[in-house]
Amino acid sequence: MLGDCNPDVLVLGDDVAPVFGQQEKLVDGISLVIGGSAAITAVAAARLGLRVALVAAVGDDPAGAFMRDQLAAEGVDVCRVVVRAGAPTGMTVALSRGGDRAILTALGAVASLTAADVPEALLAGAGHVHASSFFLLEDCLGPGLAGLLAAAHSAGAATSLDTNWDPSGRWGGEHLAAAIAQADVLLPNEAEAVRLAGAVDVDAALDALAVAGRRVVVKLGERGALCVDGPSRQRVSLPPVRPVDTTGAGDCFNAGLIAGLLDGLSLPQAVALGCAAGALSTAAPGGTASAPSLAAAARLAAAASIRICGDR
Repeated sequence: MLGDCNPDVLVLGDDVAPVFGQQEKLVDGISLVIGGSAAITAVAAARLGLRVALVAAVGDDPAGAFMRDQLAAEGVDVCRVVVRAGAPTGMTVALSRGGDRAILTALGAVASLTAADVPEALLAGAGHVHASSFFLLEDCLGPGLAGLLAAAHSAGAATSLDTNWDPSGRWGGEHLAAAIAQADVLLPNEAEAVRLAGAVDVDAALDALAVAGRRVVVKLGERGALCVDGPSRQRVSLPPVRPVDTTGAGDCFNAGLIAGLLDGLSLPQAVALGCAAGALSTAAPGGTASAPSLAAAARLAAAASIRICGDR
């Protein structure tokens, strides 16, 4: 896993919108949990039984130590998590109302990760290389990401990319285009797909993004996911669940999909496993507290509906 690694300060409640004017508001709970899309995906993948290493950057401070300790306890190899002396660890405050959330992030050391921090031997030994949060790393990792993914391909690994949201609103340039060209699977959510493609809706976005045989999976939250593999477009959905907190659900989806592909599942079947992992992860606050085992995710995935939406 390549990308962001930072604690989430998770604020939970029915009304978590702050009020300025020095007004104090009580909320249901505040906790410090594993955060960062790449870090959450790494933990979820480890829970699913994969051998996982994370490449990221943290500061030489208590927040960085917290992340490294928590990840190591989950079985994630943190030997390649770079500690930047003199830089603060990135931090996120997530205000969660259960089914929706608002996010405030200070990047800190997150935005210092470069391609030079990724060992060639790690790429050579990987079965799958996944990159998260491109837009948080656009100026540092972005210029070298396509080369890393190409090197992973040359070594026999599959690749995937989840850009996540673009806080700048620019939605990419030449470095993103080059990285997407080297990604076997592109994994945006619905809003991200529309903006990445400059499209009017998700169907038009899929038409634009699924070029040159690229596999594209668009996450639709509680509505499941759409996937394109060649000429076929398929919709995957699960029985509904009642979410406690959706933080990290998309990252856990990514882990489930990767686990399924590594196990030889077809893309729609792997998407079903991703949907199950994402859905089960919403049962507790934070991105990793209820990230499921492979057995639990597989049981829910068995109830998935997979239907063809039409050929293009």
